Amino acid sequence: MMMNFNGSLVFILFAVLVVGLAAASAQQTVPAPPEVAGPPDDAEVTASGLASKVVEAGTGTQNPGPTSTVTVHYTGWHTNGEMFDSSVTRGAPASFPLNGVISGWTEGVQLMVPGETRRFWIPEDLAYGGRPGYPAGVLVFDVELISIQ
Repeated sequence: MMMNFNGSLVFILFAVLVVGLAAASAQQTVPAPPEVAGPPDDAEVTASGLASKVVEAGTGTQNPGPTSTVTVHYTGWHTNGEMFDSSVTRGAPASFPLNGVISGWTEGVQLMVPGETRRFWIPEDLAYGGRPGYPAGVLVFDVELISIQ
């Protein structure tokens, strides 16, 4: 198939647009919630110190167990509002066994039902414990529980 000059120009412009959109989506961030600096007074706090608040009620009735595999969408921020990770910006939910993640997630996601979105304030000792190369301090996550496998 031969392409004329106008066809080549359209193809080049399309390619530039696709590359530009891909670069823009890679730099996307999800704005931090207003209470990112610390949990509000109406947050639930467990004995371990994990604080959480339901952002959107779920429609499911089953809670995952400590070894359940779950599918979630999530975004994580430092308490200064800086986002450090998000399945939302990647455009694909994450699936993992709850006994394979940080203990704050293992504990917190078990409180949820499918369809629920919950905000967690996870103390450092329930997150990465100050290990070099990992997010430090209290971490804030919005987690939407999509399904339990």
